[in-house]
Amino acid sequence: MNYHKEESAIIGENTDIGYNCFIGKDVLIGSGCRIGCGVIIHDGTAIGSNVRIDDNSVLGKSPMKAANSAVTKDQELPALVVSDDCIIGTSVVLYRGAKLGRKVLVADLSTIRENVQIGEFTIVGRGVAVENFCKIGSYCKLETNVYITAYSEIEDRVFVAPCVATSNDNYIGRTEERFKHFKGVTIKKGARIGVGAVILPGKVIGEDALIAAGAVLTSNAQPRLIMAGLPAKKFREVPVEQLLENQNW
Repeated sequence: MNYHKEESAIIGENTDIGYNCFIGKDVLIGSGCRIGCGVIIHDGTAIGSNVRIDDNSVLGKSPMKAANSAVTKDQELPALVVSDDCIIGTSVVLYRGAKLGRKVLVADLSTIRENVQIGEFTIVGRGVAVENFCKIGSYCKLETNVYITAYSEIEDRVFVAPCVATSNDNYIGRTEERFKHFKGVTIKKGARIGVGAVILPGKVIGEDALIAAGAVLTSNAQPRLIMAGLPAKKFREVPVEQLLENQNW
């Protein structure tokens, strides 16, 4: 055997495991999985069937807590769950306490923190970071280098273009008052955010709203409206043919 497996770990039939992998205590791996070289799977992690995990990824990592961390908490976390038919790219880090639904794709170099849920068929693009205490729906697309701040919620069918940044601290790391007001962003069903947009703390983007490329959203976005500019203001209504209800999905 060219990898290390703790005795209590269970591996399903027809699962291939590459060189120099480590599989911890009480890990469950389903049937028909393909695991690359140098993968580390920490204690208790549950992986479904037909899952692909590429080289040098780390699954079930425990969070690190800095002495002055504002949002990372000391807590007992449930094991990481990766559901059936997921694809995990190269050098991905999935933390303990996260749960991925069926057929989620997490591309190379991405990170998903603890206390995060991701719905089925969602795509997490290359280099995406999803911070802790986030909920992401089904059939979402988070494109390359998106940053989802802690305490955010994204509903189903949301599209977030490359290099979008979200934030949760209006005090920018100063004063004790900031600890009372941490709040991520809320992106409602079918909303879209253009490339390079910035969403400020606590803002709500309504259903089927569109935030234009490069916009800075400093107020809530109403449903079915396009917001553009710095700061973003109402531009016009989303074209009818672009509404989620007219996509024949």
